[in-house]
Amino acid sequence: MSPMNILLVGSGGREHALAWKIAASPLTSRLVMAPGNPGMAGLGEVRNVKATDVPGLVALAREVEADLVVIGPEVAVEAGLADALDEAEISCFGPVAQAGQLESSKAFTKAFCDRHGLPTGGYVIAEEAVAAKAALDRFAPPYVIKADGLAAGKGVVIAQDRAAAEAAIDDALGGRFGAAGARVVIEEYLEGEIGSLFALCDGERSILFGAAQDHKRAYDGEQGPNTGGMGTYSPAPVFTPQLIDQVRTRLAEPAFAGIAAEGAPYRGVLFVELMATKDGPKLVEFNVRFGDPECQVLMLRLESDIVPYLLACATGMLDEVPPPVWSRDAAICVVLAARGYPEAPETGSIIRGADQDFGPDVVVFHAGTSQDEDGTLRAAGGRVLNVCARGATLAEARDKAYAAIAKIDWPEGFHRTDIGWRALST
Repeated sequence: MSPMNILLVGSGGREHALAWKIAASPLTSRLVMAPGNPGMAGLGEVRNVKATDVPGLVALAREVEADLVVIGPEVAVEAGLADALDEAEISCFGPVAQAGQLESSKAFTKAFCDRHGLPTGGYVIAEEAVAAKAALDRFAPPYVIKADGLAAGKGVVIAQDRAAAEAAIDDALGGRFGAAGARVVIEEYLEGEIGSLFALCDGERSILFGAAQDHKRAYDGEQGPNTGGMGTYSPAPVFTPQLIDQVRTRLAEPAFAGIAAEGAPYRGVLFVELMATKDGPKLVEFNVRFGDPECQVLMLRLESDIVPYLLACATGMLDEVPPPVWSRDAAICVVLAARGYPEAPETGSIIRGADQDFGPDVVVFHAGTSQDEDGTLRAAGGRVLNVCARGATLAEARDKAYAAIAKIDWPEGFHRTDIGWRALST
């Protein structure tokens, strides 16, 4: 396999972690990132082309003679980037928009599960508040209310009582999430332990590609609003060999077969978020990209070169790569978020000390930062930094991550102090 020019699309912590891993590959001749972020700048070339600017990205891929385009965020999938790259005959890691509906429409996914026999919770889809509130009669609290479309991880409300559920319905259908909230999905609340499993597919063949567990609530003790994720760790004890095999045979493989049967063979990574219930795994939701911040811990633990897997998915050659090799070490990611996240994050505050050397087992990925001309680093999003660490045990990795956080000077930020608690309390 010859060294390649690779274009990576995206600007968050997931993309920084992917860039970090891709840049380390001997198969990478040139790495271009669009739009990138300040932390990614040292890994290759950063170009200011938005992830949803499909014509601009296709033009950039042609300009840099990209042998492979890697799609990071779901918004680029929804915008049809893979479709446009297919038309331009440029190899792409990432599904076409039709397959991307597995994430971009929760209503589509629920109906897809019905069509193909995938286990998931009960649900009702509604476009009007009266019907949505009436549907609550079918469920017991807590109630799960989801905006149908992409809402940057903020479109899910777990309401403890009827009043909160009705308020969440009014919020979504009232325009809080724009077009993404034009319909809502009211779902059965699933009891069990949540987990995230990843699988790669090249349109026909598929392989599993790691697992992790995340923390969605903003504050310690699983309190506060749902977020895009406040931290992750891998491996997660919930993923027993039996559970992994059940997820593969009941969720991942049927999803790939089903979407191919519907005319959109899947190429890329599928993120299966599941609840391990007493009746086996049930789907919470699909994501059509690496998780964020799950990707960060996977990249720390992946000992194999990632580039052959990305290329194999894009070119239908997954049968020619060996199973991925994972470190026996544990990895953890702690998200540093801006005060006010997820509702109204405060941006513009100065961050000091994020670029220091924290030791060989700690990596700080940028998720939402900007940089002044004089090099001053500022918060420019809700989730701002991902402090990640490896260790022989999860406790060791955790201690390294939190020791690094203590050295970062950013009083306007906050983070959870209990990432990994489920595994560490057993």
